[in-house]
Amino acid sequence: MAKRKSRGIHPLVVVLLILVAGGAAAAVSYASYVKTKYEGNHPYWSKQTYRALDQNSLEYKAAQKLLKPETITFFNQEKAASSVSGPALADGTAAAEEKEEGIHIEHVSAGTYEGFMIVVPDPKDVAIVINPGYDAGAPGPELDWYVDHFSALAGINGGGFEDAGGRGDGSIPQGLVIQNGKIIHGNGGGRSSIVGLDKDGNLITAKLTGEEALRRGVVDAITFGPTFIEDGKVVYTSADAGTLNMLNPRTAMGQKKDGTMLLLVVDGRGPTSFGAQYEDIIKVFKDYDAVNAGNLDGGNSSVMIYDGAYANYPVSMYNSRNLPSVVLVKGEH
Repeated sequence: MAKRKSRGIHPLVVVLLILVAGGAAAAVSYASYVKTKYEGNHPYWSKQTYRALDQNSLEYKAAQKLLKPETITFFNQEKAASSVSGPALADGTAAAEEKEEGIHIEHVSAGTYEGFMIVVPDPKDVAIVINPGYDAGAPGPELDWYVDHFSALAGINGGGFEDAGGRGDGSIPQGLVIQNGKIIHGNGGGRSSIVGLDKDGNLITAKLTGEEALRRGVVDAITFGPTFIEDGKVVYTSADAGTLNMLNPRTAMGQKKDGTMLLLVVDGRGPTSFGAQYEDIIKVFKDYDAVNAGNLDGGNSSVMIYDGAYANYPVSMYNSRNLPSVVLVKGEH
């Protein structure tokens, strides 16, 4: 009697099993994505992203089912509050009904980007800090370290650095660096697009040599460029753009006529924020009545911490990169 041959598993069944397994994995992955996005360690970014969600969207419905009840309650309150907020500026930047006093953070957005502006009324609450290990050639610390070490309320990344292949460790800064009234890097005689502070907290954004900067009273300065606004006039031109004026994460610093400091970080290269061009950043600072503004390092380096948490979603996988310099907002102590 001949034995019956085993037919094995029908190919269609195999396909169905693969689809079911793939679907289950995708569901788990999506759930993890939603929880990280709205309950991760970037609360300011999470709040603004949730507020912008369409209530008929799949992601909104998924968030309602996957997030903790207290998170949903908080976000729903924020979403309701946003529906009765004040008018928006021309570029979509949120404008509060009542002007906040003291240091605070504001959400900015337009068609291609989301970001945050830290508003600091007293310019002397802002400091440019250089890598303490610069003289020894040590890697720059991450933003978390700067904020913790100097007991700062907030901070953003600062000047550029040598970054061959995207593997720079923040040990070698780019361009002119001035610390405590002394030139410590980049005094080759050429002009650099600096963002600097004098002893009175006035922001200097200009293309200067080291000696020119010192003559203008600069005590601390870092470099990236280009300069956007100088003494109330937009000095940026398309010739300054180079190859970097694409939609990218951005970090920049400005100051209003009354001395108020403006620290801006815009996210990019992500699903909800593609990034901004230089013209977009200039528009934001003009809307905030800045009389001086300059560009700082962007891309993977763009990062902001406010009140102990990341405000934005950095492109860098591990949040902050190693940074040669930062801009800090002084805390209470």
